[in-house]
Amino acid sequence: MAADRLLFHEMGLDDRLLKAVADLGWSQPTLIQEKAIPLALEGKDILARARTGSGKTAAYAMPVIQRILTSKQSVREQDVRALVLVPTKELGRQVQTMMRQLTAFCSRDVRVADISGKADLSSQRPILMEKPDVIVGTPSRVLAHLNAQNLVLHSSLEMLVVDEADLLFSFGFEADLKNLLCHLPKIYQSFLMSATLTEDVQALKELLLHNPVILKLQGSQLPDSSQLQQYSIKCEEEEKFLLIYTLLKLRLVQGKTLVFVGAVDRCYRLKLFLEQFSIPACVLNSELPVQSRSHIITQFNQGFYDYIIATDEQSLADPSVAPPTSAGKGKKKKAAEKGGKGKDKEYGVSRGVDFQNVANVINFDFPTTVESYIHRVGRTARADNPGTALSFISNTELALLADVEEALTGDNPDSVLKPYQFKMDEIEGFRYRCRDAMRSVTKQAVKEARLKEIKQELLNSEKLKTYFEDNPRDLQLLRHDKDLHPAVVKPHLKNIPEYLIPETLRGVIDPLSSKRRRKRKEKSSKPEGVVKASFKNNIKRTNPLRSFKYSGGRGRKGKAGQS
Repeated sequence: MAADRLLFHEMGLDDRLLKAVADLGWSQPTLIQEKAIPLALEGKDILARARTGSGKTAAYAMPVIQRILTSKQSVREQDVRALVLVPTKELGRQVQTMMRQLTAFCSRDVRVADISGKADLSSQRPILMEKPDVIVGTPSRVLAHLNAQNLVLHSSLEMLVVDEADLLFSFGFEADLKNLLCHLPKIYQSFLMSATLTEDVQALKELLLHNPVILKLQGSQLPDSSQLQQYSIKCEEEEKFLLIYTLLKLRLVQGKTLVFVGAVDRCYRLKLFLEQFSIPACVLNSELPVQSRSHIITQFNQGFYDYIIATDEQSLADPSVAPPTSAGKGKKKKAAEKGGKGKDKEYGVSRGVDFQNVANVINFDFPTTVESYIHRVGRTARADNPGTALSFISNTELALLADVEEALTGDNPDSVLKPYQFKMDEIEGFRYRCRDAMRSVTKQAVKEARLKEIKQELLNSEKLKTYFEDNPRDLQLLRHDKDLHPAVVKPHLKNIPEYLIPETLRGVIDPLSSKRRRKRKEKSSKPEGVVKASFKNNIKRTNPLRSFKYSGGRGRKGKAGQS
């Protein structure tokens, strides 16, 4: 079967493109790449449904680059030939990075610009005046530039790509997309890439595609149980905090972990709660500046952090589907009253963003839709890597779980959520510590933490932007998982007394903090046999000032008193 597979060098791709592919370490195409690239090179419109992490970006990027390289051989005029529409700024950056990697050996011939950022239209105008070959952006941003006449597409555009098509409508881009189509030529090649085929995607297909080839690859929207282990555990609000503390503090969850919550406030509540136990974590939500969000994702991929607490807020746009968690309700009402001032509508972490080597996804708050679950869990078990997804389910979320299980079982009976076998009685000893920590994390503390984090990140993002451009090494040192500390931190919670550790785990878990563990390792790693004692230690043992006792002073004091 492997012998029948089509390889990159058999697809008729340019040598410069093949060299870039070899540099990226891709030995053979993924299933979506193998099927879509040859069809795209034939000039066909494509609607492809493939699960997240299957290599969809490269599946459209390579034909786009190849077609531009081919047309450059006959037409020398510089023009915008391809437009890639994405639902979020994070995905826009990621697509641009991928395209730049693939054009590493032909960067003079194929120029890529990402205009999805938050910069002013006027500041992006010079980039567009140079007419880059490929433009990446969100529909609203591209439309704004078209209306401002910074961008003209009706005569030059040859290819249109809509990435994560199922999300464009949920992000409220329907009107923008329809208005944008008026600015496009009558004939162009289109690609629609999606993890799920919803009614919205079908509607988009009617608008954009002409006699498309429909690729429904990988029957299941998520990998099977040999690659992705999915678990659920029923627990109420207090148990959720108790369980996450146990899993992270006892290191029962190992590797890079994404923890998804339903609202921004819960994001900070969980971060402050974990801070009480000296568990560092980054926060990722729509209120942070886009520069900071991209930097956090980059550093997470480079292995700087183990834990990210992320919000998946698109479901909050519609109050009718707001998550039923009690802690989030009041905040959402207030946010709606304020009109969502600080929130970035084009934010999306669970959607399309390629977090690398994520071992686990924990749904602290269960997602409100099946699509949201697929996109969240799709952050792990990407390509051929294994992964684990664990969902905490409260009684009010049982109906949502049933919907997800029904959808996944319909796709593939093997990808159902198994119950997570965890004896809650064994961690009862930790409950008083968790209650103690939760008492410290008040509404006021959460509010202060939220303000402090945003101020900190704005400073890092805006004021120091030029400084970091000149000093990139200092940017590496900038960390986003520092303690916020608006809550009262109790130092005794940092370490776990041995008597609290469940008996079944006593041989496995080291209760000491990481610093003490390091010191103990250093001591144990000293060479055995006859070792010369250090001069310092000798001095301590034979120091006369420490060992000498003088008792004659009492008599003198007595005599002085008599006189």
